[in-house]
Amino acid sequence: MTKGILGRKVGMTQVFDPETGIATPVTVIEAGPCKVLQLRTQEKDGYSAIQLGFLDKKRPQKDNRSRQSQAARSERGHVADIKSKRSKALSAAGVEAAPKAGGSPKKFIRELRGETEGYEVGQDVAVDVLAEVKRVDVSGISKGRGFAGVMKRHNFSGQRASHGVKKCHRHAGGTGMSAWPSRTFKGKRMAGQYGNAKVTTRNLNLYRIDQENNLLLVEGAVPGPNGGMLVIRETNMKK
Repeated sequence: MTKGILGRKVGMTQVFDPETGIATPVTVIEAGPCKVLQLRTQEKDGYSAIQLGFLDKKRPQKDNRSRQSQAARSERGHVADIKSKRSKALSAAGVEAAPKAGGSPKKFIRELRGETEGYEVGQDVAVDVLAEVKRVDVSGISKGRGFAGVMKRHNFSGQRASHGVKKCHRHAGGTGMSAWPSRTFKGKRMAGQYGNAKVTTRNLNLYRIDQENNLLLVEGAVPGPNGGMLVIRETNMKK
C-alpha cells in the first residue's frame, strides 16, 4: 500500500524533551486531509498510482472578475460529473465514465506511484496513513534566488585579492579548454538560475503526528518557503 500525503509547510520550531534535555529542530507541516481523485492502473495507464488533491479551490462567482484562484470548468469536471456533449455521446455509445471523487476542485494535485490497494476514488486520506512510518521523503520547490553568480550558486572562492586583480574578484575565471577540445563541456558550473527547482530531502525522521490538528513534525529542514506545497511519503532509502 502506498503511504504518502500532500501538505503545506507551516514553519520551523524546536521540541524540548524534558527527560533527556535535548531540543530537536523540527519542521511543522499541515498535511491533509487529501481527497483521492483518481486511481491509475497497470492495465489502463501502464503504471499504478494514486492521485491526491489538497486544499479546495473556489468556484467561479458572477460578481467577481478575478478568476486566477477560481476553478475552471475542466478542473470542476475532473472531480465532478459535469454533463457535456462529449460525455453524452460517450454514454450513448456505451462507454462507461470514470468514477468522480466529488467535492470541490483542488489547488495542489500530485500522483504517488505504488500499489493502490486499500484506496478508492473519493476517499479522504489523513495524517494517520503515516502512523506506522518512521522515516519519510519530503519533496517541494526550493526558494528561488534568481540569477546568481558562481560564488553564491556553487560556493566558488573567487579570484585573489592581490595586486593585479582588478574588478573581477567574484568572477568565475577561465572556462575555455585551450586548443583541445576548443569548447566548454556540458554541465560546467557557471552563473545562472539558482533555486526554484524540485528538491527532495530524503530519509527524515518523522518525529510526531498530531491527528487532531492534521500536523506532522519532521526532524530537520525541508525544501521551500513557509506556505510552500510539499509531497510527503514513506522513504524507500535503507540506511
